[in-house]
Amino acid sequence: MPTAKKPRADAQRNRDTILRAARTAFTDADGTVALEHIARAAGVGIGTLYRHFPTREDLIEAVYAAELDEVVDSAEALLRDHPPEDALRAWLERYAAFVTTKRGMAETLRTAMAAGRIALPATRQRITAAAATILIRGADAGTLRADVDPEDVVVLALGSFAASVDDPTRTTRLTALILDAVRS
Repeated sequence: MPTAKKPRADAQRNRDTILRAARTAFTDADGTVALEHIARAAGVGIGTLYRHFPTREDLIEAVYAAELDEVVDSAEALLRDHPPEDALRAWLERYAAFVTTKRGMAETLRTAMAAGRIALPATRQRITAAAATILIRGADAGTLRADVDPEDVVVLALGSFAASVDDPTRTTRLTALILDAVRS
């Protein structure tokens, strides 16, 4: 069975640059931002963008997947650099940013989820596992409660982010309440 060929370094660099530009564009505007604008912001031609992402949906789904990977992977990285309680706060802030950036892509993401191209249960499992990693480490350190269900923390966080759509300062206050609820 042939193995997948690793992309050339310049092609990977272009893909990563396009994803960063798209993330910014979709966060700052909405899902209707022109792909030509994203290509220009990335410093590539529109043909390069389409070579990597043949449709707007492909680009939005790739931005979503890259952001999800960053949120999930950040749990371990934060734990390496911070005590569990501080890592949880920083992770919740990162998770809030992930949810916030999806507003401009909401309709396309709903369509992708309905079509099965993005599996919401798999996303929730990955997010919950990241939260569990931090909560377990905090329970072991004695700073976070051992009886907290990680999925409950994720549900609380999502509710907090939804309630904070028009008031970003509310996210900070509600995150503090979540942290108060899970401290030992």
